[in-house]
Amino acid sequence: MRWRNVKLIFHREVRDQLRDRRTLFMIAILPLLLYPGLGIGMVQMTALFEEQPRTVVILGADELPKSPQLLEGDRIAPGWFSLPGEAETLLVVTDRAKQSGGQSAESDTRQPLLQHAGKVRELSQKRDELESLLARNGDSKGRAERMRLERELDDVNRQLSEVFAAGGFEVLIAFPQGFAQRVARESKLIERAAANAEPSTDEQKTIVVYNNADKKSQLAYKRVKEALQTWEQAILRDRLRAAGLPETFPTPVNPQPIDLANKSEMSNSVWSMLFPALLVIMAVTGAFYPAVDLAAGEKERGTMETLLICPATRTEIVLGKFFTVMVFSLSTALLNMLSMGLTGKYMVSIGGGALSKVGDLAMPSFLALVWVGVLLVPLAALFSALCLALATFARSSKEGQYYLTPLLMVTMGLTVFCLSPAVEITPFYSIMPVMGPALLLKELIASPGSTEPLLYAIPVLVTSFIYSLLALWWAIEQFSREDVLFREAERFDLGLWLRHLMRDKEATPSFSEAVICFVIIILVQFYAMKDLQIAFLEASNSATRLRLQMIYLVATVGGPALMMGVILTRSVRQTFRINWPKPGMLAIAIVLPSTLYPLTIELMRRLDWFFPKLPAGAVKLLESLNDGNLPLWLVLLAFAVLPAICEELAFRGFILSGFSRSKRTWLAIVLSSMAFGIVHQIPQQVFNATLLGLVLGLLAVRSNSLLPAMVFHFTYNALPVLQGRVDVSKVVGTPLDWFVSVKQTGGEASLTYDWPTLLICAVVAALILRWLVQRPRKESQPLAKAQFSKSDRLPLTDANSSRRSASAEIVSNRQTD
Repeated sequence: MRWRNVKLIFHREVRDQLRDRRTLFMIAILPLLLYPGLGIGMVQMTALFEEQPRTVVILGADELPKSPQLLEGDRIAPGWFSLPGEAETLLVVTDRAKQSGGQSAESDTRQPLLQHAGKVRELSQKRDELESLLARNGDSKGRAERMRLERELDDVNRQLSEVFAAGGFEVLIAFPQGFAQRVARESKLIERAAANAEPSTDEQKTIVVYNNADKKSQLAYKRVKEALQTWEQAILRDRLRAAGLPETFPTPVNPQPIDLANKSEMSNSVWSMLFPALLVIMAVTGAFYPAVDLAAGEKERGTMETLLICPATRTEIVLGKFFTVMVFSLSTALLNMLSMGLTGKYMVSIGGGALSKVGDLAMPSFLALVWVGVLLVPLAALFSALCLALATFARSSKEGQYYLTPLLMVTMGLTVFCLSPAVEITPFYSIMPVMGPALLLKELIASPGSTEPLLYAIPVLVTSFIYSLLALWWAIEQFSREDVLFREAERFDLGLWLRHLMRDKEATPSFSEAVICFVIIILVQFYAMKDLQIAFLEASNSATRLRLQMIYLVATVGGPALMMGVILTRSVRQTFRINWPKPGMLAIAIVLPSTLYPLTIELMRRLDWFFPKLPAGAVKLLESLNDGNLPLWLVLLAFAVLPAICEELAFRGFILSGFSRSKRTWLAIVLSSMAFGIVHQIPQQVFNATLLGLVLGLLAVRSNSLLPAMVFHFTYNALPVLQGRVDVSKVVGTPLDWFVSVKQTGGEASLTYDWPTLLICAVVAALILRWLVQRPRKESQPLAKAQFSKSDRLPLTDANSSRRSASAEIVSNRQTD
């Protein structure tokens, strides 16, 4: 590859793009005109995702009145929330255990929280006293005394912020001494007044009618409601003064929230919501239109052939176009963020009302801005490569926009997900595309002085560049295929297409039919999930749940694949690899899963910190493995037999056969294993199933039979079922102690594999896998004629490298002359 050619193509494409007024308008002019008309407020997500319980410390819990009861155990009573489930999101820690002298392990873990809470309460009381002194004395005292009080107040505020941050809790509620007695005393006043008063018979109420669907009516109602509430409070105060009661009588709790956020923290909070979203959306938007113009637009203008006859390889052409798209993606994102930042700061400086709550809206720190530029590079590279690949596949600019619009929608969905306050960066999210850079940037801007988010910088950057290289490889592959570059426009007729499928059947499914099968499985599982969850909740026992799981597996995985194989293909035997394998392959199908099972179990145990927790429904279903009340045959049928049959028919049968039509064996195996992993949905199972899918695909291809894959699948799934029925405590004191250990977790004994077992399994598995990789395929694969029929159309294919070198020499000589 010659970088000089890449540079020439890059300069050519950049000059062409700069001549396009629409491109210049989208990149430079639109951000300067658009953002001054937009507000900076962001609508936060109302539906939180996997929100962890937040800790609330209550001091003076013994001072709470008995009725109505605020607490139920270690939770606030669900009746005080609009949604009862919100009570589960707050973990309450009280000082009752401390005052009662409890010495349990739970009280020992809560002791540091209570100690910090006591310090926060003392500092809060001191802060209130100083504020009262400043407000009461005003300018009556000397300036020196007032400055002393202000310095002391600033020092107390600083200490309060530090102690609260180190406390380990999110909210503190401190009830004053004698709170219950005061509530009871004021309640007696009510009872005494009610006994002497005549009962009221006036049932009339004030009615406020409005239309919540009309935005104007809704806004007017909010203002009227606020005015009515203020008026009502004034009337109530007059009545209380007339009755000789304190004004705090109707509000016995009267909480006083203390917001510890300063102006800098508020600014960082605003930018942490805006910059990640803008970074992602503008990066994909900036790559969208240039990619369509450089690839699909080149086909429409008829200049693709002229470009291909130049003395440059396909890779060099793609790299030149890729760098061009990447430059415009970077420019769009940077200019939009600059415009948004300056516009937002200016709007806050001249605005009032709600905008004044964010302070002066100071710009993020220099280090945070550096990270914006660092994270923008892999994001722009990823979107540029993806957009270029999709635009290359398109026949026209209109079709290219159709292909790229779903990419934009998916990106916006991921961005909105990352903006949720409940979503924080984790090891699992750090390796996800788009989400990792967005969440890392959000944490870096929100907490500029914290070093904890920097721990995720390496996995985020490494995985982002890997995704970018994969997308660029896909773009080069698309550009190297002449059947993609010179596709002709065609009209789609549903009736003709269906008749073609039924009349002109092929022996095995096509690549697109394999993709359609995978999409059907995903959609059927999605729409059946709700009914399955309801049925699981209504199931009376574990046996019924297992039967539901079996029906779900057959209906959503095995059924669609088998039906499509029978209807769409001419040879069911060839599609599903219905052949009798050699005995050696069956032996491998038994030995290999037995050696891989300890390795994968130990790997998943070591990566338990990396993945999110299993859903409650999955935990209940896995508990059926160790349920001794269920018959063993039923558990094996649900967890081993049916998954081995249904999933292998779908993924190593129909889908792998369709992917193999590309004549790229390893690509077909990888794609089928990824589809196999995605169907499992739960992150832990997706990771494990994808790794096992590679082995299963290799086994099916090398044996040219689906039976070894089924035996492998059955053996691997049956091992945990059989292990759960064995009393592992009997292993202690036997020679097996050299290979396994018994671990007690939650009162239950479980096996862990020691290093001798893992070493033996790793060696045996590596030898078998090496033999499978080096072993040739059993059936002969004829070369596709289409592979050569179009390769001679242009002189820039790999077969004509000598002609390309000669052209390069001519061009070089002309430049020298």
